[in-house]
Parts: sequence; structure tokens; C-alpha cells
Amino acid sequence: MRLLPKLTSSLLACGLLMAGAAAPSAFAAEVSCSEVTLPVTAPGLLPLLSPGMPAVVRGQFCSPKGATPTTVQLLVHGGTYNRAYWDLPYQPEKYSYQRDMAKHGYATFAVDRLGTGKSSKPLSIPMMIDAEALAMHEVVGHLRAGKVAGTAFTKVIMIGHSVGSGIVAYAAAKYKDVDGVGLTGITHLPALPVLGVGAGLGLHPTLLDPLLGSRGSDPLYFATRPGARGPLFYAADDADPKVIAADEATKDQVSVPGMGTVAVFGIILPATLGINVPVFQAVGEKDILFCGLLALRDCSSAKALHPQEAPYYSKEAKLETYVLPKAGHSLGLHKNADEYRDATRTWLNKHFGA
Repeated sequence: MRLLPKLTSSLLACGLLMAGAAAPSAFAAEVSCSEVTLPVTAPGLLPLLSPGMPAVVRGQFCSPKGATPTTVQLLVHGGTYNRAYWDLPYQPEKYSYQRDMAKHGYATFAVDRLGTGKSSKPLSIPMMIDAEALAMHEVVGHLRAGKVAGTAFTKVIMIGHSVGSGIVAYAAAKYKDVDGVGLTGITHLPALPVLGVGAGLGLHPTLLDPLLGSRGSDPLYFATRPGARGPLFYAADDADPKVIAADEATKDQVSVPGMGTVAVFGIILPATLGINVPVFQAVGEKDILFCGLLALRDCSSAKALHPQEAPYYSKEAKLETYVLPKAGHSLGLHKNADEYRDATRTWLNKHFGA
């Protein structure tokens, strides 16, 4: 008698598959996440200040339980963020990029960039784009060498957000060590007036921040002022106020000199022309920092955006653009972010069979 329910379930599953329905297990995989610490080259004076102690990058690896995939996404957060951008501690079933990817069978490794989170915190001035890119290049090497989850990944897709996208673009063009690139929250013509006003009114030295000041910093590390993240990073109609509150509670700092070099050499100047692997570029329709009249960028649709951005890429990049409707700058934390993640998976499957 016990065989009857099992047989019925099996026949039902086969019927669904034959009818073309998606396998339920693809959306219900159990998730395993763990923290990993990796050594990287120490920028600036850090080797002198801490002899014998290399700089480290701390990250979170997530994958479906069981066999680890051989393709991994290396996730690089933006300025004033840390890796919590990819795994926000609020309604993770809706807003966590890492956990959603793992449920769908994908492996991700989200890092705290140098200067943020649990990674080493060098002085701010040496934290230029070259130092940031070198650290990510070394992390790619660790991923391929089996230093994360004991798996020597055969394919590494590096995906950035905002300032992190500038670092990803520069690193991918310089080292040519990844199989694909995802750039989110950027275009090549930022809205400079908005960025200027946003930096002037929305940022202050980390030392003065009520949340981060007690952790210690140097004067050229900056953080967003309390209450600034909502207007800068979100489109109110598509954002949950509790998400913005969680974003504020997990915010971090950014090196102002470093952010300047990323803006110039990773975003405005076309480092992307040197990328010779497939590229997926995604923005929010209402991103006031990189879209709209002041950015000379029409982000109303992927079709409108593509011809504006295509001249900044080589033919090898096979550029694909995506626009998340109604979303602001931090598109991964808006109410409809699942649509952006689905589009990312479609691109991954198309080019990497991931």
C-alpha cells in the first residue's frame, strides 16, 4: 500500500515534465552558505604596519546543498555597501541574490571589498582601482584553485554593482581571467550633477557617522549620512521602507580617492572595450545616478539602452542590456528584483549553461 502514494507522485512528476512544466526541485533546493577568508596583496603601507600579516578578503559562499556546481559567480558590491547587498538580512527569501541563486542551482561568492565588512582595512589613499582590481584577480585565482568550498571552479562569472561594476570592468579588461561579466547599476555617462549634489549632501567622513564612527577609520573613508540612502539608491514606489532600513543598518564605507579612480578609469573611460567575454549590463529604470536626461541615457527599456552603451564594448562582449522597470540605483533590493535575477539566469544559461 505504501507504494501507491510514491507511484502516484512519480507519475505526476513525470507528467509535469512531459507537459513542459519546470521541475519543482529547481526552485526548492536547500541552501548552504559559509564564510571564507582569502589572502590578497596588501595595498599601500599595510605590509609595513602589519609585517607578516597579508591583507585578507572575507566572503560568503552560497550554493545548493549536495554537489557544488563548477561555475561560480563572484559578486562585488558597490560603494558604501559590503557583501550584505547580495544577502540582505531582511526577508532573504525575497531580497537575497545569493540565496535565490542557490535555490535555483547556482553557486555564488560575495566578497567584502578591501576596506569594508570583515576584510582588511588599508589606508584609504592606496585603495585605488588598481589595488581593488588586483584583489579581485587574486580571488578569481583562489576560486579556480579550489580554495573556496574545495571546488576548482572551471567557470568564473564576475558580477558587480555600481562602483563594484567599475572595478569588475577594469579587472576583467586588464587580467582577462573570467568567463563572463555582469555590470549592474552603471552606465558610461553618469548624471554628474546628481552625483555631485549626492556626494556633497549625502556623504560624510565615516569618523562622523553615528553607526560606523566608533569602528575607527581614516578621514578619507566616507559613508552615507543617515537618511540619504533612500533618495540616492531607491525609487520610492518600488521600495519597501523596511528594506531601506536594513540597508541603512548594514551600510559601510568607501575610499573617496579610490572611488574617484573607479569613476574615471572603470566607468567613464571605456575600460569595457577591453572585455573579451560576454557582458550583461543591468540598470534600474529610475536610477537617478546613471539614467535620465542629466546622464544622457534613456533607460526606459533594454532596447533603448543598448545602442547607447554598445559603442563602449567589443564585439566579443556580445553585450546584452536589461532594464528593471520602476527600480532605482540598487536594483537588486527593489520589490521586483526577482525579475532582474530571472533575467540574469537567462543570460547565464545562454552563455555558460550554468
